[in-house]
Amino acid sequence: MPLYLLQRAASLLATLLFASVAIFAVMEILPGNAAQVMLGATATPEAVEALARKLGLDQPPLPRYLHWVGGLLSGDLGTSYAYDTPIAELIAERLQVTLPLAVMAMVLTTVLALAAGLYAASHHNRLGDVGVMAASQVGIAIPNFWFAILLILLFSVKLQWFSAGGFPGWREEDGGGLWPGLRSLLLPAVALAVVQAAILARVTRSAVLEVMREDFVRTARAKGLSRRAVLWKHVLRNAMIPVVTIMGLQFGNLLTGTIVVENVFYLPGLGRLVFQAIANRDVVVVRDVIMLLAAAVVLINFAVDLLYVLIDPRLRRRTS
Repeated sequence: MPLYLLQRAASLLATLLFASVAIFAVMEILPGNAAQVMLGATATPEAVEALARKLGLDQPPLPRYLHWVGGLLSGDLGTSYAYDTPIAELIAERLQVTLPLAVMAMVLTTVLALAAGLYAASHHNRLGDVGVMAASQVGIAIPNFWFAILLILLFSVKLQWFSAGGFPGWREEDGGGLWPGLRSLLLPAVALAVVQAAILARVTRSAVLEVMREDFVRTARAKGLSRRAVLWKHVLRNAMIPVVTIMGLQFGNLLTGTIVVENVFYLPGLGRLVFQAIANRDVVVVRDVIMLLAAAVVLINFAVDLLYVLIDPRLRRRTS
């Protein structure tokens, strides 16, 4: 077990290092000049050069990369060019919207997918199975942003049950609160969850069907256990390895997928921050946010690897 943890931790660190190099290199080759964008097209070359020097853009790439990585490790993410605000404060403020949105979407995804997948597997080759698979195929084909627009047209414009966008905040003194905040995130969470739930439902169905063909399931049935008891007590746990794998990938996808949906619903999360930073050529903010999202995906996958050992006792014996 300790050796397994060390191997996974080394893989995590190597992946983060590679991601940081790739992100920095891509940001470097992008066309344009942040100083020129900030000062405008009418700025003199001298003013642009002075601002570039102040921002450290005149330094060679390697020292700037090492300075950036050192700041990430120490928690100093730098200052936004456009907002003149510490980037750590900007990200912390926007995460108050993006993180609850991703968690809500993941909860909806898990509930819908496990229910649909188990129902389809328990009604294999019957009408319920065919219906769930057909619905999941439609869900996979629907783009998140298009489904988000449909939700706005139905529930905001026609029925007027929800607002079409915006976020009131979590504090009551600012006009928001827990329920208004969750209410404003519900439609975006549904828009994100539909596609992911469709994918996870199909994976759950396949995994459950594969386990149901095992000998121990037939033995449990022969001992008199009901189909439902076998399904929940024996089949589901053994089918969770591929399901947990997809869930880990999906949570990372939900974090990054909020970028588009947040702009559809005009939510002040990381997605809108990235779009605004790109428009303002605020390279430092874009670089830090992308690195944060990449690190979140890597850490989630690391957590999934650890869950494997907890779910399957056979893996504990192999890694000990």
